[in-house]
Amino acid sequence: MTLHAFIDGASRGNPGESGIGLIVKDAEGRRIISVEAYIGRTTNNIAEYTALLALLRRMRKNPPKAGTRLVVHSDSELMVRQLNREYKVKDQHLKTFHQKVLKVLDDIPFEFELKHIPRELNAEADRLANNGIDSKKRIKI
Repeated sequence: MTLHAFIDGASRGNPGESGIGLIVKDAEGRRIISVEAYIGRTTNNIAEYTALLALLRRMRKNPPKAGTRLVVHSDSELMVRQLNREYKVKDQHLKTFHQKVLKVLDDIPFEFELKHIPRELNAEADRLANNGIDSKKRIKI
């Protein structure tokens, strides 16, 4: 079975008030997970990485059935290319998040793929990330 996740991090200002949004859909396109959260003041790139970390940690805590494949869709070209080893991570703060993601990926019991998508195909996750900023609702990541 393949699950599709859509993630986004938003920052109003860079750095600025930030939030994350993530959605996981089953093979039939039904939403099975939906998260919006406020993450405080940070940069857009850190918000993008935080959204991915939140997704992976949640999936690791409640793993899908054996043999499941998780395809994660993000409109952050920088993050996707860094994690797919097409770009180097030069920023020291981003390196920390990059390493955290790689460490979690080493531990997951399912197949993982990260794809870049255009922003307009990520509107649901973007709306959730902005709702997270508006609500100021924090979650444990």
